[in-house]
Amino acid sequence: MKFQPDSFDGTNAITRQDGGAVWVNGNRHEGPLLVPWRGAVSAWGAIAVARLEAAHFDAVLALKPELVIFGSGARLRFVAPARYRAPSEPRSELTVLIAASM
Repeated sequence: MKFQPDSFDGTNAITRQDGGAVWVNGNRHEGPLLVPWRGAVSAWGAIAVARLEAAHFDAVLALKPELVIFGSGARLRFVAPARYRAPSEPRSELTVLIAASM
């Protein structure tokens, strides 16, 4: 039996990751990225977890994601909810996975 991965034209697939880069559709990228399931992969202005602001997360939410995988670096770090959500603003429910790779 031979297994074949599903492939959907026009979608972004993370094909590889190591300590310094992520490959999306076979192309190497370094640094923080926004990878929508369709469309252009772009740099994300986040430099370090401690410097994240609501505007960084607004860029993520503008893509209307159903799921966000957030890499925080070699150490697992959590972002304070106040940094990514203003309490007075209603937002749709969003699932966030936290991974160590920023």
